[in-house]
Amino acid sequence: MSVPLPEGEGRPEPRARVAGPRALSRAARIGAPIGAALFLAALYGLPLLSVAKNRLALGDPVYAARSLGPEAHSAAILVVAAALMIRALPSRRVALAAAGLLATALVVLVLGLGGAAADLVAGRPPAARASLAAGAWITLALLVGGIVLSSRRAALPGLGAGIAAVVALVLSVAWRQGVLDGLSLAVEFRARRGLVVAAIGEHLEIAAGALLLAGLGAVLLALWRRGQSLVEALVSGVQVVPAVALFGALVALLAGLLRAAPPLRDLGLGALGATPAILGVAAYLLLPLWRGLNRALQAPDPAMLDAAAGLGLTRTQTLLRVRLPIGVPILIGAVRVACVQSIGLATLGALIGAGGLGRIVFDGMAQFAPDLILLGAIPIVALALAVERVLGRAEAAARRRRA
Repeated sequence: MSVPLPEGEGRPEPRARVAGPRALSRAARIGAPIGAALFLAALYGLPLLSVAKNRLALGDPVYAARSLGPEAHSAAILVVAAALMIRALPSRRVALAAAGLLATALVVLVLGLGGAAADLVAGRPPAARASLAAGAWITLALLVGGIVLSSRRAALPGLGAGIAAVVALVLSVAWRQGVLDGLSLAVEFRARRGLVVAAIGEHLEIAAGALLLAGLGAVLLALWRRGQSLVEALVSGVQVVPAVALFGALVALLAGLLRAAPPLRDLGLGALGATPAILGVAAYLLLPLWRGLNRALQAPDPAMLDAAAGLGLTRTQTLLRVRLPIGVPILIGAVRVACVQSIGLATLGALIGAGGLGRIVFDGMAQFAPDLILLGAIPIVALALAVERVLGRAEAAARRRRA
C-alpha cells in the first residue's frame, strides 16, 4: 500500500519552458511579414529626407516617390523577398540568405539616400542641407534589427560581425567616393573631422580614467569586511544623486580644496575639466564593480573552500586559485556594465569643461542643430555597443570554460 506524499514533497519540480525550434519558427513566420509591412509603410508613407535652406531652418519633406525611385523599389523588393523566404521556410540556411538580402537592402538604401541628397542640394546655396527624416531612420532601424535577428537565427559564429564589416567596408568606399557627401550629417563631419577625432580620444580618456579609479576603489572597499553594510549604503546612495548635481558639488569641493592647497594645481588638478568628471563618473561605477567583485569572491561553494583549507592553502592561494577563477564570469559581467555606464556618463563631463563627445552633443543642442547632435551621439552609441559586444563575448566564453 503506497502512502500518499504531501503536496510538493518527493515530486520533481516542473521544468522551465524553453522556446524550442518550433516556437522560434512560428515567431519568425509571424514577425517577418509584420516587419516587412512596417518597412514598406515607413519607406513609402513617411518622408525619407528633409531639405532646408540652412541647418537651422525647418525643412521640406521629401518622399521616396520623388527622390528614391529605383533604390527604394530595390530595397523594398529585397525586404519582401527576405520576409517571404522566412515565412515559407524559417530554417538556418534561409535565415542566412535573409540576412544577406537585408544587408544588401541596407546598402542600397543608404547609397540611394546619399545620391538623392546630393541631387536635392545641387544648384542650391552652400548653406542648404538635406537631412535624414523619420522614414529613413525607421527603415534603417528595421533593416538593422532584421539583420541582427536573422544572424542570430542562422546561428553561425561571427556572422553578425562579418556582415557588419562588409557593410561598413562598402559604405566607407562610398564615403571616399563622395556618394554620401550630400547628407547634412556628412557635411557636419567634414567641417569638424578633427574635432570629432579629438573628442573621441578625450571621451575614452575620461571613461577609462573613471573605470580605473572606480576599480581601485571597489577593491579597497571590498577589503573592508566589517563595514560592508555602510559601503553598500554609500555606493547605492550615489546612484540616486543626479549626475549634474554631483558634478556641480565636485566642482565646488575641488575649488575649495585648491584654494586651501594651491600646490595641488601643479599636479594637474583643477576645479573644472577632467578631474571632477573622472571623479563623478567613478562614483557611479563603484556600485556595479563593488557588487560584482563581492559576488565573484562568494561564487565558490562552501565545500570547495573547506576543501581548499583542508589542502593547506592560504587565503591568498585560495583567492588566486579558487575564488577568482570561479568568479571570473561575474567579474567580467560587472566590468561590462561599468564600461558601458562610463561611456554614457562621460558625455556629461562636457558640462564642466571636460570635453569629449558630449561637447559636440551640447553644442548641437545649443544651436538647435539635430545633425550636430547626432555627430556626437552616434560615436557614443557605437563605442558603448562595441564594448558591450566584446566584453559580452568574453563573459560568455568565461562561463563556458567554467561549465
